[in-house]
Amino acid sequence: MTHLQAGLSPETLEKARLELNENPDTLHQDIQEVRDMVITRPDIGFLRTDDAFILRFLRARKFHHFEAFRLLAQYFEYRQQNLDMFKSFKATDPGIKQALKDGFPGGLANLDHYGRKILVLFAANWDQSRYTLVDILRAILLSLEAMIEDPELQVNGFVLIIDWSNFTFKQASKLTPSMLRLAIEGLQDSFPARFGGIHFVNQPWYIHALYTVIRPFLKEKTRKRIFLHGNNLNSLHQLIHPEILPSEFGGMLPPYDMGTWARTLLDHEYDDDSESNVDSYSTPVKEAEKELSPKSMKRSQSVLEPTVLMHMDKSEEENMQPLLSLD
Repeated sequence: MTHLQAGLSPETLEKARLELNENPDTLHQDIQEVRDMVITRPDIGFLRTDDAFILRFLRARKFHHFEAFRLLAQYFEYRQQNLDMFKSFKATDPGIKQALKDGFPGGLANLDHYGRKILVLFAANWDQSRYTLVDILRAILLSLEAMIEDPELQVNGFVLIIDWSNFTFKQASKLTPSMLRLAIEGLQDSFPARFGGIHFVNQPWYIHALYTVIRPFLKEKTRKRIFLHGNNLNSLHQLIHPEILPSEFGGMLPPYDMGTWARTLLDHEYDDDSESNVDSYSTPVKEAEKELSPKSMKRSQSVLEPTVLMHMDKSEEENMQPLLSLD
């Protein structure tokens, strides 16, 4: 074991060896091979290329050198193409702070039986008057940056549960093609995290419809890990034990405290709202939801037509077949 593996338990070390092809004898060589590829992309500013940083990309891509480098390049390219998102990229930024305090994201205290961190989102908590969907994405990315420092999570990964209860059609209409692309590119294509499952619960018909539209543009691996449970919490419990879930998900624990993770990031500044007024965060970030930079629009504008939400009625919900069988 090298010093780069010092934070791993014996069980996680073995998991890294078997599942990720991590070999302590070649670890430094693996890292150097990825680092050597940096010169092939002079158009990208690689702001970090230290051993520990590159290692998380290797783990995210099971030590396939080129795939790890491609993810590393996309990580920095995404930040270059969306500069406004990463200005004031800190927990005390007013928009990010409000999103964090409303539980975007939340994190459960207990890991699942695979050692994965369980993230939770309660979609209806979004207060459109105080922060934007871009702020929510920024808060999620900032949280992942903090969590991925833990080498155990680099190996074991994450699980995400999204509760769509009481998420209105009006709120859903804000999930524009550009916003969805921004999120997909930021989370699926440009971040070194392993997501073992993404669980939708209590999703209304229009979220189901929206997922049908974006599904073709998700990677096959991502599609296989998305589960649409609806109101069937028993199917969720087959994958995540109710003993570690809060009552909102039919679990045995008390209701989730939305401020738990925010307090961890903000510490003593959690209760300081002196900067948190709606007009204080930058106009470019607010406008990003309306029109993102053309450089970040790598897919055709017609890819995710929002008209599906406008031309479906509730009766069609009954005719929609589940995208994943959970029986």
